[in-house]
Amino acid sequence: QVQLVESGGGLVHPGGSLRLSCAASGIPLDYYTIGWFRQAPGKEREAVACMSHNDGSIVHADSVKGRFTISRDNAKNTVYLQMNSLTVEDTGVYYCAADSGAHVQAMCNIPKLPINYWGQGTQVTVSE
Repeated sequence: QVQLVESGGGLVHPGGSLRLSCAASGIPLDYYTIGWFRQAPGKEREAVACMSHNDGSIVHADSVKGRFTISRDNAKNTVYLQMNSLTVEDTGVYYCAADSGAHVQAMCNIPKLPINYWGQGTQVTVSE
């Protein structure tokens, strides 16, 4: 069965950094469009960054461009999100996702696009 398991979240001060990981099992990530999403209480789910299966296209949300970087290690079947210069507005639950057919632009730009697989989420809190 398919599982996506996030890790690396936690509490960090403004300006700090975190690296999130998403370990996949049951699917080969090198054949899936992948993405990171986040959601704050009372807010809509927001796409953070998405990557095509062949690394041909990467999309970062404007709010994180230049600060966050999505990457993957196909040998480890793992997705990463490096987060630098964190602000309080980055606080939320971060989810990784994988889809067999979604284009990278669709995954990151179409609200509530159905996606095959989701992780359980990891909490990121940026606070003094």
